[in-house]
Formats: sequence, C-alpha cells, structure tokens
Amino acid sequence: MRVFTVDAFTDSPFKGNPAGVCLLESPAPDSWMQAVATEMGLSETAFLLGETLRWFTPAVEVSLCGHATLATAHVLYSTGAATGQLDFLTASGTLRVNRAADGMITMDFPAKEVTPTTVPPGLEKALGATPVSVGRSNLDLLVELRSEDEVRSLSPDIQALGAVDARGVIVTAAATTEGHDFVSRFFAPNVGVPEDPVTGSAHCALAPYWSQRLGRTELVGAQLSARGGLVRVTAAGDRVHLAGHAVTVLSGELYI
Repeated sequence: MRVFTVDAFTDSPFKGNPAGVCLLESPAPDSWMQAVATEMGLSETAFLLGETLRWFTPAVEVSLCGHATLATAHVLYSTGAATGQLDFLTASGTLRVNRAADGMITMDFPAKEVTPTTVPPGLEKALGATPVSVGRSNLDLLVELRSEDEVRSLSPDIQALGAVDARGVIVTAAATTEGHDFVSRFFAPNVGVPEDPVTGSAHCALAPYWSQRLGRTELVGAQLSARGGLVRVTAAGDRVHLAGHAVTVLSGELYI
C-alpha cells in the first residue's frame, strides 16, 4: 500500500511538521497501525480507509491531529485522488477540508475552550519559567509566558512535564515578530512526543484564546520549534479554521 511522508504547515521541504500518511486498502488491526506508526517514528502517522481517518503517535492513538490531517489532504489532492471538498470521519467528528487555488489547505476543526486554572504543582520548575497565566482545554494545558523570546529560549525538563495531567503542554506568548500574532511551542511526552514541531490541534485552543485577547478572528500563529511552521487560524464560534501548505518529501510502498 502507498505510504508518504509530508511536511505540513510549510511550503518548504524539511520544515514544518513531518507526518506519515498511509492509504489503507482494507481494514487493519489497531496493533498493526500502532506498529507502523512506531516504525515511522514521526509525531503522528495518519491512516485513511475510505473517509475514515485515524492518527497514531509512536506510542498511542490520538483523538485529534491537525498536521497529519493536512498531510493526508495534501496527498489526496497532489496525487489526483481528490479535487474538491473532503469530509474525514474521525474520533473528533467530521472534519471538513478544502483547497484554494494557491494550494493553501483549510481545515474546519472543533474549537477548544480554555478555562483558567491554578498552576499545577511542579509545572513552573519543569518549564524553567514563570507563567503569566495557565488554562486548560479538554486536551491540553495552555501556559502563557511574558514574551516571544521566552517561548523561543525555553528548555523544559521533558520528563518532569510528563507528570502533568494533560495530553500536552502548550506554551504561548504574544508575537513581536512582524507578520505573526502569537507564538507557541508544544510538548507532549505523555503521548510519546517530547516536542511537536507544528501542532494543528493545539491551535484549536490557541485560536479562540488569542482571538479573544487581541480582538480579531483571523490570526497567524508561529510555532517556534527547531523546524518551525506557520498556522493561519480563523476563530469561528465553536469551530476553528486552520490553514497551511504542505510538501511531499517521500512516497513509497509499505510491504505487509
């Protein structure tokens, strides 16, 4: 069966977030998909059968993944397997995807409300930084820091962050770099991803959070991982539109 590696949320190879995309020809056992994702060694590998889309990290299956959804749509569009709107059936409901004439792919995802919370014990020490505020979505902890530079230079204790009761920890701040509205990084050792290069699902929380703070619905988020990437977001009530480009860097056959 066909398997791809796609760099998502970037228009340049070897940037953004690499995702595996496996186009299944028939149903496969969960254990087999998990083994393939572990073999791929990427933060997520997507498995598509018909319209049903699932995502696995090297350690577990996850309920929502933006960059691997973008990568899957890019594969379908770039190979000619699809031309119009895509509706993926997922653990997070139906995710609608469209592509613009310039190749920009837009995904319609559920918004994740962030509720203010107290700073969990050990978080400040694990991050090596003092939060301005801390909130929680149904997936992740969201930590705002004082500046873009503080987010960029952060060197957290990944093992200690694994003690936080959340899928992952989103660290964010208002942007000072021209052309960006906010910045972020995402750490998820609890699901086998020490630091994710660019995280679409984290922007489901970041978009409404910064939209409310900045008073605008259309924003650009820069994720400041070593690879880096841009996520264009639109806050639309209980939905978030995530937009970005993608580049295929590998295409091959997976032997069973």
